[in-house]
Amino acid sequence: QVQLVESGGGLVQAGDSLRLSCAASGRTFSSFTMGWFRQAPGKEREFVAVIRWNGGNTYYVDSVKGRFTISRDNAKNTVYLQMNSLKPEDTAVYYCAAKTRVGGVSASGNYDYWGQGTQVTVSS
Repeated sequence: QVQLVESGGGLVQAGDSLRLSCAASGRTFSSFTMGWFRQAPGKEREFVAVIRWNGGNTYYVDSVKGRFTISRDNAKNTVYLQMNSLKPEDTAVYYCAAKTRVGGVSASGNYDYWGQGTQVTVSS
């Protein structure tokens, strides 16, 4: 079992930055590929970014490339999402998740462990 707790969300203006954190406990965090997803009101949950267990590979949805950076600190059992140049369309609840199944990294069904989410609101 893995427990994930996100933090760092908030209300910011367009162009501002936020850093989300996801603290993990339970099973060996360092063995998991970790992802960030988001869900805006009335929309489906969307893949945002993913990082492999050793931090060596990252992948982003096109809409955040060049603005968001995913990283992890396995010694602290924490994964981060640095979000710069935020836009109103980034407004959503952001979730971190641990990937446990074989398959595409952008498919939410391949992640079994999820945090409770943290709200990010970007005003124009």
